[in-house]
Amino acid sequence: MAHTDDQTMRRILRREIAGTIGLLTDEHDFRAMRHYRSFTFDDHKIYLQQVEALLRTRASQGSHTTIALFDPQEYAEFCTATGLEPDNPQSRTRFTAELSTTGPTIPYQGQPLADLVPALVDEAVRQATWEYASTLLARLGACATCGEDIGRAAFARASNLLVRILDTADPGSRHLVCSVTGTPETLVSVLHADEDTEGATHLDEAEALEFTTVLALGLATQSPGGLVMRTSAPGTSDRIYGWRLRGEGLEPLTAGEVFDAYCTDIDSGDLIAPESDVDYCVPPDLGNEETPPAHHH
Repeated sequence: MAHTDDQTMRRILRREIAGTIGLLTDEHDFRAMRHYRSFTFDDHKIYLQQVEALLRTRASQGSHTTIALFDPQEYAEFCTATGLEPDNPQSRTRFTAELSTTGPTIPYQGQPLADLVPALVDEAVRQATWEYASTLLARLGACATCGEDIGRAAFARASNLLVRILDTADPGSRHLVCSVTGTPETLVSVLHADEDTEGATHLDEAEALEFTTVLALGLATQSPGGLVMRTSAPGTSDRIYGWRLRGEGLEPLTAGEVFDAYCTDIDSGDLIAPESDVDYCVPPDLGNEETPPAHHH
């Protein structure tokens, strides 16, 4: 009897442990890990099937699992920095535990891996974009004439603009995309903002932070770029608005310019058929009364 009790207790305890699985999302990363003799998988497809089976089993037992993106290069750097032997399952476990607090992660909620992997990769791209944009902003230093931190001032201005865009937007769910092309790499950031029945706006804080940082970088470096918002509400056509980054602020696009921007393939320049039941609109005036004064660097 005591033995059965022990087993039951252990099973109950196992349910209490929230686990993290480091996932090798693509073939290239998977091949890199095969250099380690202690990594025993040899087929990426089968590996993904095994992970999915494990996730389903854990979920059926009531365990909560977080999926983290396992990057072999970061793993090798982690082992060098911590003095761990990389060809060792314990080292991989240590790295995965670290990832659960610092890296891109997604909770497993029964979704197929085919849906989960792209979401995890998106999350990783978002985090990398934010880190890159933050670094560039921080490097701008202080304004030569007034001594103010350029990055911080631009971030305050970007936050103000975002608040005003959301305040003047139509009710419903909003999908915003900001792209900045003047920095060494084109940065694109996406933000979802939903309004509840009381009219309060709900944002994902990490998403909002990254979006504001990318917009701030565009404003601070006066780079070419733009911001597009799509609003959706039941019973009405979707509406699309756009602004271009101009100097240290945003300039509204005309309905025609929004239409052109939306209906042109970015890579080929070919026209794309406009969607039916979508209105291309001029955005409401954001006004400038509360924008912190712009500095000319």
